Amino acid sequence: MSETILTNATLVLESEADLGTIVFDENGIVAIDRGKTSLPQAIDVGGDYVAPGLVEMHTDNPEKHFMPRPNVFWPNKLAAMLAHDAQMAAAGVTTVYDSICAGTITGEKDYRRRIFGEILDAVAAGITAGVFRIDHKVHIRCELTAEGLLADLEPQADNPLVQLVSLMDHTPGRRQYRNAELLKRYYVDSGEHTEESADRELAFRLETGPRNLARNWPIVVEMFRSRGVPLATHDDTTLADIELACEAGAVISEFPTTLEAAAAAKAAGLATVAGAPNVVRGGSHSSNVAAAELAVAGSLDGLSSDYVPASLLQAVIKLERDHGLALPAAMGMVTWRIADMVGLADRGRLRPGMRSDVVRFRVVADTPVVTGLWSAGRQAM
Repeated sequence: MSETILTNATLVLESEADLGTIVFDENGIVAIDRGKTSLPQAIDVGGDYVAPGLVEMHTDNPEKHFMPRPNVFWPNKLAAMLAHDAQMAAAGVTTVYDSICAGTITGEKDYRRRIFGEILDAVAAGITAGVFRIDHKVHIRCELTAEGLLADLEPQADNPLVQLVSLMDHTPGRRQYRNAELLKRYYVDSGEHTEESADRELAFRLETGPRNLARNWPIVVEMFRSRGVPLATHDDTTLADIELACEAGAVISEFPTTLEAAAAAKAAGLATVAGAPNVVRGGSHSSNVAAAELAVAGSLDGLSSDYVPASLLQAVIKLERDHGLALPAAMGMVTWRIADMVGLADRGRLRPGMRSDVVRFRVVADTPVVTGLWSAGRQAM
């Protein structure tokens, strides 16, 4: 088994970034040394950053490949998943939790019900065939206000690919949509609804959402908690939301919408995750708290690319350059901190004995450019 040696690299470790040399093979990281080696087989990376491969715990990106245009469903499901796999690798990700939505609130997003099983099947097919560049796992996002949620979920309750579950409540006036008027404006401005039909839609969701939530929440929590699958709550906004998360045994608060909720989650022992696109754009598209504000306040543990894979490294650089975070701390939000919160003790750090997931990149102006990626020691790009 041949070793890969990268030297003259700016190694991004947990608490420092310094020039050094890394040696790894398919069994793991062999050595981390300071300075430059003169071994002839070593690759001189010219000072490029070398960091742990990124760990992405929540990405909606597969949907774009399974339905590349409205009502256009790609016929070759494995090909769609391979396109997603390549895009994640190009963003520096070596472990991805493909986030699949179970349950839809109304008919407007019924495409998600159609592709739910197809994405799961494609992930399984790619793993079985050994054709993915990186490591894939599944994160099911459960829309608890949906009437048909349990019918979608129950066939997957024991699926070993499912290794993370999030609990979502998109009732107007609560959590992400605590300002229901903003949701109405989104409906109208996107062309999905007229003013009148948007009002009817909101009324329907206000009538059915709380009832479905009350029924689905305890069933879904028990379904996956009994299997030991980590649970995350979604869009926590108030102290009551954090209390509910703790009662459910959740370990992650995804996308807290207020500084109050994020601070309470941290105090309660939950890990907090915000959107990297929020950092890159300078704020939330839903008028919620800015992720950079959470990071500066010490209330943020990790970042998710959500709907833009390339946002992860961009957010790391922005947090360092514009918000004063040290590079190792910012990089930790997309590597070891995420790995720790989802229970992956074998990756996320450049340390001998760890899984050899490694990304090489440089920064051009303010843009990170991935120039090399190794997943479990095998070159992925």
